[in-house]
Amino acid sequence: MKKIFLVIVVLSIISCNNDGIKEIEQSIVESDESSDETYYGNKISSDSISEYINVIQEVAEIGRTSAKLEGTIIETCAKKGCWMRVVSEADTLMVRFKDYGFFVPKEGVEGKSTIIEGEIFFDTLTVAQLQHYAEDAGKTEQEIDAIIDSELTLSFLAEGVIIQ
Repeated sequence: MKKIFLVIVVLSIISCNNDGIKEIEQSIVESDESSDETYYGNKISSDSISEYINVIQEVAEIGRTSAKLEGTIIETCAKKGCWMRVVSEADTLMVRFKDYGFFVPKEGVEGKSTIIEGEIFFDTLTVAQLQHYAEDAGKTEQEIDAIIDSELTLSFLAEGVIIQ
């Protein structure tokens, strides 16, 4: 009985480690060493970047639009890499990844340039969502408890990301 339990525990540990490796491998589409660019999700190009002011005007008029934007990463999810905050022009975008189909690095990309392609829209983040993101970011319990209001934000659902 003890041997069966031990085998189950060992197999569980091995399968967890393999899932983590597969997750990382599936997140990175390709790395271009000649240009120091790494692609995540759908491979996108770095040309035809939308003008931010035009994108925001379109979102204000119709609620959402497809776009390819450039910005600087200021924060990523420290637990899994399942979201990032990006400054584009003067606004901060909450970037999530379509169908959680890929993830970005959990650390080491802050301050790097990025190109994101997908859909941008205004979104209201609930207190529970904001607290969850704060927890993911490694905020203290006191900082998390201080979040008491929902927040209107620019959200971006990315299908592909380039980190330079």
